[in-house]
Amino acid sequence: MWLSMRIITPLFLLLGGVRGKDNIEKCKLVSESESAKKALRLLEPLTQENFTVAVEDEKEKYSYTFRVCGDVDGLTNAGLVQLKDSGTKVRIGNYNQTRVIGGSDWILLIYEGGEKYESHCSKEARKAMIMISCNKDTKGKFSVVLEDREKQEDCYYLFELDTSAVCPVIPSKLSAGSIFLIVVFCCLSVYILGGFLYQRLVVGAKGVDQFPNYAFWSEFGNLSADGCDFVCRSRGNREEPPTYRGVATEPIEEEPEERDDHLLPM
Repeated sequence: MWLSMRIITPLFLLLGGVRGKDNIEKCKLVSESESAKKALRLLEPLTQENFTVAVEDEKEKYSYTFRVCGDVDGLTNAGLVQLKDSGTKVRIGNYNQTRVIGGSDWILLIYEGGEKYESHCSKEARKAMIMISCNKDTKGKFSVVLEDREKQEDCYYLFELDTSAVCPVIPSKLSAGSIFLIVVFCCLSVYILGGFLYQRLVVGAKGVDQFPNYAFWSEFGNLSADGCDFVCRSRGNREEPPTYRGVATEPIEEEPEERDDHLLPM
């Protein structure tokens, strides 16, 4: 069973990645460029999801549903659809007429070719603009910003989508010294923990004897001091000089006493 799961899981991941790539290719760019294709590829993780937001104004309630390079509510080529409370569906933009502008941590996705206005904006086709911004704390937060239709042309619907999919990858800043210290710390932790368990469970040690190689480490300080003493200190005669320089260190022999008895008169 475990072996089967290990084989099947990578297959699912591989198929999911291929499917996401196929969905991205459904988006037809109005103006193709390498920068637009690169920005569009960043949206592959979002191709399997629908993003919906409900809106209520003075007249009625309705909702917007957005999908990256996929059909919404079964409408062919419809990437963003407005669903009114009455059940009417309005195509806001098509993903087969896509424009993409990418930045460092944002992507502006534009769907053109929606249904034409009935009386506004010179009856031109609707257009959806979705500002997709980096937000590491959420997978996908979809919201409506505005509908700009109070002009003669170039009207649009503006939406925001906060997601972590477009966040730039931050490279590791660990230096070689930091990596070395981490490896040493991990090895030391394994040594102490493994040795402790072995001494306690296998050898049956108690108290401080549970520490691995306790006899060696208890003598390590003395051995280090002896090594330092041997290498760094002089081994010659270290007799301290006398306190007063004018006094000889060897005992002074007493001079023989001169007797002058022979000088006395007899």
